[in-house]
Amino acid sequence: MPLTAATRRRAFVSEILGRSDYAIIGELIEPGTRVLDLGCGEGELLQWLAENKGVEARGIEVDPRRVQRAIARGVSVYQGDIDQDLAGYPDQSFDYVILSQTLQETRRPLRVLREMLRLGRRAIVTFPNYGHWSVRLSLLWRGRAPMTRRFPHHWYDSPNIHFTTVKDFDELARAESWTVERQIFLAGHYQGRFLANLLAEVAVFLIKK
Repeated sequence: MPLTAATRRRAFVSEILGRSDYAIIGELIEPGTRVLDLGCGEGELLQWLAENKGVEARGIEVDPRRVQRAIARGVSVYQGDIDQDLAGYPDQSFDYVILSQTLQETRRPLRVLREMLRLGRRAIVTFPNYGHWSVRLSLLWRGRAPMTRRFPHHWYDSPNIHFTTVKDFDELARAESWTVERQIFLAGHYQGRFLANLLAEVAVFLIKK
């Protein structure tokens, strides 16, 4: 994708497990902390954090096949629906609660976000930015539900049911009086804040109450 001169000057962002947002998450999480990953898939990120950061790793995943694969990795994961199965955890059970590119798939995103901040001292939320120029151009040019590299599904079979943008999340954080400790905006392997709502493909927010 075309990048501005300001964005080109930003540092190259490495990958963990093939994802640049995982690399950012890995940098944000302090060693030896308690971590809960919501929608953890096959537990790849949790395994990496346990091995490289010495965290106490836990995960929740709705797909039983992925749960089995995560357990085979040696990660503590249980099958559950993050839209409704978080109430059993006591307040402040974790130092970090992660929701990585899953927010748009939840049925009640605000409820999930509030539960994350109840369960953890901090929450790390990453999501694909629906305000990205490619999404806007797809809608304008095709006149149909946007399909891009980040959003490759047809409207009728997409797992994404709640789309958000950088501006939307900023406004929600202010409305909920959350403290945004870090905002990191990624475009491929580059990060920058210039025109983030237009140029960022993925946003990473570190928030707390």
